[in-house]
Amino acid sequence: MVGLTGFKMKMLRLLFGRFCLVLGAGGLLLVSGTGVAASLSLDSPAFDQGQPVPGRYSCDGEGISPPLQISDVPNGAKSLVLIVDDPDAPGGTWVHWVLYNLSPDVTSLAAGVSRAQLPGPAVEANNSYHKKHYGGVCPPHGDGVHHYHFKLYALDRRLAGGLSDKAAVVNRMQGHVMEKTVLTGTFIRP
Repeated sequence: MVGLTGFKMKMLRLLFGRFCLVLGAGGLLLVSGTGVAASLSLDSPAFDQGQPVPGRYSCDGEGISPPLQISDVPNGAKSLVLIVDDPDAPGGTWVHWVLYNLSPDVTSLAAGVSRAQLPGPAVEANNSYHKKHYGGVCPPHGDGVHHYHFKLYALDRRLAGGLSDKAAVVNRMQGHVMEKTVLTGTFIRP
């Protein structure tokens, strides 16, 4: 919808449930959304799709994970996987966070949850910093705008424990992804 960010649209969808707003020639209409299938969604109250990630969540700030909101998890999903990476890193994709076996009932992750207690059976695997937690966005100074992809996957099963890193998690996900969504934020260090 023109003029509304993804997060604001999500809030409208939450307010109106299975109804949606449609902008037509005659103005704004509220229509039933029962014929429209919802799809997995990931948003953040800290930044909108394609917009800068606030400095608080960078290596120059607190370096904590941003707050995230999850909705429209498909029926039958057994777990969620969240992978955050930066494909613009000079040496290839840099992994900032790998979280798997997140319960499909989880609707939000608070800021800093990676350094606090994770919800339910969720497990973290190593990132490119060789740490099992969120590593703040941190492009090299003067390297231009980097894009941070917060990729959320709904799986039809839980994954085995003890997975070491993104590659191991992605390997075990093969053939079990029901839906995927991506929230992209940007960051630049002059």
